[in-house]
Amino acid sequence: MGLIDKLLNDGSPYSYQNGGTPPINPGATQQSKLHADGNAPGYSLDGSDYSEVNSAYQSYNDGYSNVLPMPSQLDLNGRRPAFSSVQGSTQRLPYIDNLPG
Repeated sequence: MGLIDKLLNDGSPYSYQNGGTPPINPGATQQSKLHADGNAPGYSLDGSDYSEVNSAYQSYNDGYSNVLPMPSQLDLNGRRPAFSSVQGSTQRLPYIDNLPG
């Protein structure tokens, strides 16, 4: 029996989850509200859904006490930019004329 088989079958007190599969952090899924909540802006744009995003951010098992960064100051105050002429783009062009205020 190899080490991987032993770990998967018998577990080990020296491994995270005793050799089992760890849970998936909700911050690493499409359900995360870090950047968007459906069509609405998420935490990184306007600070919305702070408690949910912070909870997911704190649950990363990285050995650190994680401090959630402040929302961006480089957006359009949480508003979606006007559409450009490029299909699928949400940015008004040229960008230099439409910098966030």
